[in-house]
Amino acid sequence: MATSSLAISPRKLRSDLYSYSYQNDSNTPLVISVFASLIERTMARNLRIVKNCSWALPRDLRARVFDCHEAPDMTIQSYLERIFRYTRAGPSVYVVAYVYIDRFCQSNPGFRISARNVHRLLITTIMVASKYVEDMNYRNSYFARVGGLTTHELNKLELEFLFLMGFKLHVNVSVFESYCCHLEREVSIGGGYQIERTLRCAEEIKSRQNAEKTYNHVARIML
Repeated sequence: MATSSLAISPRKLRSDLYSYSYQNDSNTPLVISVFASLIERTMARNLRIVKNCSWALPRDLRARVFDCHEAPDMTIQSYLERIFRYTRAGPSVYVVAYVYIDRFCQSNPGFRISARNVHRLLITTIMVASKYVEDMNYRNSYFARVGGLTTHELNKLELEFLFLMGFKLHVNVSVFESYCCHLEREVSIGGGYQIERTLRCAEEIKSRQNAEKTYNHVARIML
């Protein structure tokens, strides 16, 4: 199930994170391929664990809300490309979704990503990440159609996800940068690549935070 090494250089991934265009004719962000590879590797590892250890099956009944009766006949790469094609969520959304998935698995150690739950987990985390990152978003009903679910199903998944996460959705600049660096390391060749620390998206977040501090300071003076 794990994919072969990606034919993407860290420099290309970094450039995509820096200069990705939101025009309608934009290519699929490179981060999607890296994201898909990481998820597929995690699924393969979990499958080996479950085969070797029967006790490793999910113990958290609430987390099983993401399980479907049959595994969808669509690869992770194809599913992520479909989500991008219809939502046009930028690269930073997928990075934040990866942060959320990592936090979710840490907060719910009885949960393991598998072929039966990965698609629902992805559409939920990407939708929540999009709401956190993007200024404008589609309705849940639209994300549900894109993900192949009913609106009621996705609403329920979102609510369960938020409670299972303890509503810990904030991603600061340093966390965002560290996950971007992790994605870059995944496609580095020979380990000699110097990781670029200053990502445009992180700089935009930092700039907004500084602008808000300035505004609040001025507002206090005026009062």
